Amino acid sequence: MPNELELLGWAVVLGFVYVFVAIGFATRQRGLKWNMSNRDNSAEPLGPMASRAQRASRNFLETFAFFVAATLAVVVAHRTDSQTLLGAYIYLGARIVYLPVYIIGIPYLRTLVYAASVWGILQILEPLLH
Repeated sequence: MPNELELLGWAVVLGFVYVFVAIGFATRQRGLKWNMSNRDNSAEPLGPMASRAQRASRNFLETFAFFVAATLAVVVAHRTDSQTLLGAYIYLGARIVYLPVYIIGIPYLRTLVYAASVWGILQILEPLLH
């Protein structure tokens, strides 16, 4: 099995971490009763950290689709190499760093880490484009 697929599997695990961290912050603020409800009524706005966790989770999902597509494409095309593996590691590493950086609220570093994750995806994609 190509290593890129293993990293894809770890990225799925990380995606669950993002979702559960966001849920945890929201539940901590709004309570377990809210979490278990149908949420038909308006809820109080989330505080800064819970809002950041929620936005980080959405941001992960936005990049994850591109990571999945690029990774599966290079594996199916048998175009994996050291560059695609490095790209997958960079994507995963950047996404691991992104969550706490965003929740803590470090704006410029957050942008740089996001850019690194996109660069990782582009590294994976590059062998398919020539």
